[in-house]
Amino acid sequence: KDQFFTTQHYGHPEIDLAAFRLKVGGLVKTPKSLSLDELKKMGSAELIAGFECSGNRRPVQGLIGNGRWTGVPLKTVLTAAGLQPDAREIVFFGADRGKEAVNFRGTNFEVEQQYGRSIHRERAMGDNPAPFLAYALNGEPLTKHQGAPLRLIMPGWYGAPNVKWLSDIFVQEEPYLGKFQANWYRTLRGEMINGEVKWVEKAISHLNLKSFVARLTKNGADHKLTTIVMHDGTPIKSVEVKLDDGPR
Repeated sequence: KDQFFTTQHYGHPEIDLAAFRLKVGGLVKTPKSLSLDELKKMGSAELIAGFECSGNRRPVQGLIGNGRWTGVPLKTVLTAAGLQPDAREIVFFGADRGKEAVNFRGTNFEVEQQYGRSIHRERAMGDNPAPFLAYALNGEPLTKHQGAPLRLIMPGWYGAPNVKWLSDIFVQEEPYLGKFQANWYRTLRGEMINGEVKWVEKAISHLNLKSFVARLTKNGADHKLTTIVMHDGTPIKSVEVKLDDGPR
């Protein structure tokens, strides 16, 4: 677990585990304030999942990892709270926060920013695979660097939506437009729309297919090739191998 990468924007918050409560509010029928013990009583499950930082490229590499998470499916918690009919957006806030200058109508204001991300209701309640609230990694409680005591795991997505130090889940109807959702972790792509290329921003969410050779060993005339494939959970139909300039 000490080799699983971690990044953050506002440092590592100090959280009193005895006083910790996960608050679930907004457009829910029964708002919740859950201790870690209460979450564990909702049913302990395991999920083997890895993810990669969307900025994992030269000159900084190694921002990628895979682990065995213990926790409770997000769907279980939301079902206990009961989503109202007009609930559309599920917002997740971490306990990490800091003050930043924000420009509003030409005027700069210094306000407290909190790391937050959101997903649509359909994704939050989905099963392939299900979003996950984790309190342990590889059989041990999360460390401060890994988001203790609780973090969100979005299987098949890049690292940014995997909110650490999860403190609040807020359900709303309108899209969430927080800094790290609307402005950061975006990509710009040219798309053909009605016969014309238009440049549009897209949210960074699902992992793009990536494969690479991790290790090559030789034993006499035999060779063993070990490869790694990262993807968003879409089933892999085939694997093609080509040695030097030979046939595939």
